[in-house]
Order: sequence, then structure tokens, then C-alpha cells
Amino acid sequence: MRALFVWVRTGGALAAAVAVIAQLVHAIEYWTETGVRDLSVSITNYFSYFTVQSNIAASVVLAVGAIRLARATPEYVDSRAFAVARVCVTSYILTTGIVYNVLLRPLDTAHPVTLRWADEIMHVVVPLILLADIVLAPGRRRVGWSAVGIVIVYPIAWAVYTLVRAPFTYSDAQHRNGWYPYPFLDPTTGTGSLVSVLTYIVAIAALIVLVSVAVLSLIRRHSAGRAG
Repeated sequence: MRALFVWVRTGGALAAAVAVIAQLVHAIEYWTETGVRDLSVSITNYFSYFTVQSNIAASVVLAVGAIRLARATPEYVDSRAFAVARVCVTSYILTTGIVYNVLLRPLDTAHPVTLRWADEIMHVVVPLILLADIVLAPGRRRVGWSAVGIVIVYPIAWAVYTLVRAPFTYSDAQHRNGWYPYPFLDPTTGTGSLVSVLTYIVAIAALIVLVSVAVLSLIRRHSAGRAG
């Protein structure tokens, strides 16, 4: 099982990294052809997507996990820090997959800048790999419920960063300031209300908490390692 998950984690890390890089290269080509106002802003916007950030985090955690398993003794159990990192990243990437497939896929948000196969890897393949890893990978350590408080820190920071930055960031699509990574975060479209945006944020934050609780439950149910 250990050797299998060394390969699973390595493959997952590479898949996430390749998808993020391939989508960026494709996007830069598109932006160059269409003459975006400021390429550096567009690149910064790309790395401001929760999807991209969570996939980068997933790639790093999977790569580190593969190395740790490759060097592990038969008695190996994840350190507490790494176990919490896995809970955090798994919660983020599963939320990414859920929000995309439930809220965004039905809107048919496909755009010429989107590289479809990379999009599917980031929103479907990588979340499934992390889910399998958290349930089946050897060396799993039980993590206390207090980890939920750690999980929610990054999403709150991301939401604050996004809402503070957006009004001052130029949107080439709308030819004005007000770039939002996801349509449900834009108070000027859809229902056009800051209240609706805050409602979405609270709902997604609640979803992340629920997902993290589910992840912790899975670990505690299937873990063979010590608590911490």
C-alpha cells in the first residue's frame, strides 16, 4: 500500500502542477492575442483564484507526502503538522470541486481562455485523488476537532483579500475596475447586492467547515495512527 500511494501522490502532485501551468500558459497566449491592458495584472488575477491556489497547495502536500512515504519506516505515522496540513488542503480542494460542479458548471462558464482538460483535472481529478488519499493512504494520524479552526483561516483571508482588491483591479472583460474571480462574488452582477455576496461567502465558509468535519471524521474512522 505504501508503494502504491507513493505513486498516487506523485501522480496527483504532477497532475495538479501540470494543469495549473498548462492553464497559465494557455491563458497568457490568449491574453497576448487579445491585447489585455496589463499582462502582469492578468497573471496576478490567475493566481488569485481559490481553485488555482488550492491546486498548488494540493500539489505541494501530495509531493511532500510522497517523499515522506518513500522514506517511511513500517511504523510511520504522519506528524501532527503534516496531518493538519492534509486536512486543510483536502478540505479546500474538495470545496473547490463541490462549488465548481454545483454552482459553476451549470452556468456553462467555459471561455476561450479556459483549457478544458486542465479545468477538469483541477476541479474533478485532483479532489478525487485527495479524497482517496485521506481515506486510504498509510500512516494517517488522527487529528483533533480543533483543526477546524485552522482550516477556516485561509478561506477567510482569501475572501478578505479578494473583496478588498477587486474594486481596484481592472477587468478586461468588463472594461472597468472590478475584477472578481467568480461571478457570485461580484455585487454588480446577478442579484447586484453586497448582501447576496456576503450570503454566498458565509454559505461557502459553512460548507468548508462541514467538509473539514467530514474529512476529520473520515480520518478518525480509518486512521491506524496515534491521535494528535
